[in-house]
Amino acid sequence: MGCDGGTIPKRDELIKVKKRPEQKDKASELSFKWCHCAITQQRLQVPIVACMLGRLYSKDSVIEALLDRTKMPEHAAHIKTLKDIKDLTLTVNSSFKGGAETGDGYIDRQTAQYICPTTGIEMNGKFKFCFVWKCGCVVSERALKEVKDDICHKCQTTYSEADIVILNPEKDDLDLMTVRMDARQARLKAEKKAKKSAKTSTVTSSDQTNGATNSSNGVTGSTVEATNGEGPSNNDLKPKKDEGSGSSKRKTAKILPSGSKEIEDPAFKKSKSSYSVAKDDNASKVYKSLFTSSDKAKTKTSAHWITYNPFYN
Repeated sequence: MGCDGGTIPKRDELIKVKKRPEQKDKASELSFKWCHCAITQQRLQVPIVACMLGRLYSKDSVIEALLDRTKMPEHAAHIKTLKDIKDLTLTVNSSFKGGAETGDGYIDRQTAQYICPTTGIEMNGKFKFCFVWKCGCVVSERALKEVKDDICHKCQTTYSEADIVILNPEKDDLDLMTVRMDARQARLKAEKKAKKSAKTSTVTSSDQTNGATNSSNGVTGSTVEATNGEGPSNNDLKPKKDEGSGSSKRKTAKILPSGSKEIEDPAFKKSKSSYSVAKDDNASKVYKSLFTSSDKAKTKTSAHWITYNPFYN
C-alpha cells in the first residue's frame, strides 16, 4: 500500500499544500479565439465578418442573433444592424491543410488558414492583424508600420488612421477600439442628420418656387382679364354650352380683338356631325371610296369590302 520501503513519497503526498489554480494554455486559447465565432463558439464559416471592436464572427450567426436577440451575448450587444459589421477580405494560406480532426495524427495548430498578403505572416494570434473599415482588407500590423501610406495594400483604397480596426484586441488596444467605435458612430449619426436636413431643405425650397410660380400665374391671369375688359363684352368671355351634343361641358373662352371674325380651325371641322367625307374637296377619290357614303359605293351591287351588308348577298 506504499510507504513500505519500496517507494519514495513526495512532499505533497505527505503534507497538505495549497493547490494552484489551473492555468490556461495561451497557445490553445489564441488559436480558439482566431478560429471560432465569438457568438456561437463554433468554427468560423465563410463569409467571415468583424465588428467595430475587432471580434470575429460568422455572418450567418450574426444574422440569426439579430433576428432573435436572445441569442446575442453581452459582449456583442453593440451590434444593432448589419451596418455595425464589415465583411473581411482575407488572403488564404496555400500551405494550410484543412479537414476533420481524427485524433490519430499530429495536428499543427500553429498553421493558420489565412495570412498577410504583404508580409506572409500567418494569422494565428501570435502577431497583430488589422483591417480597414472602409474596404475590409485584412493585413498585419507589421505591414502597416513598414509601408507607411494612406492607401490600402490590397485594393488601393484611401483611409485614415481612425479607419484601422485591430482584430481581437486586448487591454489598451480594446480601449482604443472602443473610443474609435464611439467616434465612428457619432460621425455616422451626424452625416445622416445632415443628409436628412439637406433633403428637407430642398423639398421646402421646391414648394416655395412652386408657390411663387402659381402666384405669378394668378397675377398674369388678372392682368389679362383687366386688359380684355376694354375689348369684347362680358358675354363673349363666358363659357358656352355645347348645343349639338346637349352636354353641359364648358369650352374655353376665346378672346378676340374687336371687329375681327373667328376663323374656324380645319382640325375641328371634321368633328362636327354635319361633316361628310364624300363632300370634302380636299379628300381624294381613293380615300372617298373606302366609305359607304361615296358615290362609287352607292352604285355597287355587291357587298362593300369594309362594311358587310347582307342585303347584297
